[in-house]
Amino acid sequence: MPANPPRDGKYVCHGVTWATGAPRLLLAPLPSGPLAYAEIMNQRLGYQVSGPGRWCTGRYQFADAVRVEPVACPDRALAEQSGQCTRCSGQDDFRFAHQFHQGGHAPEALFRYMAQSHWLYLATFADGATKVGTAAEPRKRSRLDEQGALFATYLAKSPDGRAVRHLEDALTRHLNVPQMVRAAGKLRALADLNDLSTARAAHEKDVERATDALADMNIPAVREAWAPPAEGDRLRTADGERVLYPHDLREGEHGFTPVSCVGSQTLAVLDSDDHVGYVLDFGALKGRRITFGPFASPSTAVQASLF
Repeated sequence: MPANPPRDGKYVCHGVTWATGAPRLLLAPLPSGPLAYAEIMNQRLGYQVSGPGRWCTGRYQFADAVRVEPVACPDRALAEQSGQCTRCSGQDDFRFAHQFHQGGHAPEALFRYMAQSHWLYLATFADGATKVGTAAEPRKRSRLDEQGALFATYLAKSPDGRAVRHLEDALTRHLNVPQMVRAAGKLRALADLNDLSTARAAHEKDVERATDALADMNIPAVREAWAPPAEGDRLRTADGERVLYPHDLREGEHGFTPVSCVGSQTLAVLDSDDHVGYVLDFGALKGRRITFGPFASPSTAVQASLF
């Protein structure tokens, strides 16, 4: 997969991926061609959104018994459900993964994928909200990198994907810990971040609760701390002035330089001497058609006094 597409041209944006170890935009070139990565850290990004519609972000296919990889929509079709067109949704064998442990249909490739080791984790965000989640062994690191958490801990290693999802459901039931945290909440909390004490205390408390719950189920806890990527260091501190980016990323023209990234949430500056950082979520671009070029954000974004 190309590491860097040209700084011009039209693409369907598939959002941010950490699969390569650093945050990059995953892009499907128009009208056709294989998926490409775009570096975002400390890179000037200028783009224009083409129209209000959402376009299919393709599907996942099994690269081998233990890995999945994204595939672009061959038709570059309009999205119909869950960000996919009917054709890609029907060919996406990985769509059965979340209900795999509950029985029902599953393709043979998914059975092989789920037979490998999986990890159970807790992730806590800037507002102190905590979620429980799972990751297959090859995705142990990248799965947590893409969550946008401030703190996370691997709680247990499970022999397969079915067992780990039963553990995930058990913690949700017994501790009332959700399996999803809304992106809007993550973004607002990072923009309002004053210090890490609230999130740290919440995470430590929830890890203790989860460890006790696992012990009651005779599951030994690993309690391995996740090491957050250096790309997010600036966002995870309260230094410097920051505000929410005041424009809708899904329409119009934009231009900025990302200087820190936590999951898909990004701290960006409009120019090199700008003392204000703008917090935005590249996840909003998923499924949008964008054109790279010498575009700039509306001038009102630089007026920090408005916020």
